[in-house]
Amino acid sequence: MPLLQIRDLTHWFGGLRAVYDFNLELEEGELVGLIGPNGAGKTTIFNLVTGAYRPTEGTVQLNSDDLVGLQPHQITAMGIARTFQTIRLWNELTVLDNICIAHASRIRYSLADSILHGPRYREEEKHIKQQAIELLAVFDLADQVQELAKNLPYGAQRRIEIARALATEPQVLLLDEPAAGMNPGEIEELMELIQQIRRDFGLTIWIIEHQMRVIMNICERIKVIDFGKTIAEGTPVEIQNNPQVIEAYLGEEAF
Repeated sequence: MPLLQIRDLTHWFGGLRAVYDFNLELEEGELVGLIGPNGAGKTTIFNLVTGAYRPTEGTVQLNSDDLVGLQPHQITAMGIARTFQTIRLWNELTVLDNICIAHASRIRYSLADSILHGPRYREEEKHIKQQAIELLAVFDLADQVQELAKNLPYGAQRRIEIARALATEPQVLLLDEPAAGMNPGEIEELMELIQQIRRDFGLTIWIIEHQMRVIMNICERIKVIDFGKTIAEGTPVEIQNNPQVIEAYLGEEAF
């Protein structure tokens, strides 16, 4: 069975059909792209998969477990993490605290332990902090753990958001336009980072991105949607040379 299986996913907002009959299977360890013009329904699909919206029709399964109807925190605990188009950090908290908070769905101590700061609470909080520091070191952020998140450069904030997603120990990582707002140097670093975390963490990665340089260089296959409906799927070379894709979205000079 595929790790993530999406079947006949359809969603309406009132009289507007945002997603129509979307199907996808992700195997363990894959790196797959999702592209399409603005308003095509890409982020809506991520929202449907992660529980922000409930599909009008269709199924979403992780390891054959049905996700439809579950809350976002339940889906995160089951193994799907995501980032967002617009960075969503706790700006007034430190970099370290932003990562530690991501462990909330996995803590084992009780409310009483947290109030009384008992041994179980202290031991687990120490372990969470150590894990967070080790994770931040992977992202070259070990020297900024006590900085407020809002004080870091844009590219570093993007890395914090990805690190926070990884702190939930996902099997599938959804990246929603991670290169948005980055300069060319930061984009190169991002591509290397995505490939590194896929390799080092053994993750399946599904990415939405408008930067074709990112999609074409790191994805093994790409799915293209327009007006909520799939119009093409294939390898980067196949997508690059697909006349329907060029006409509907990319344009002659897009590559």
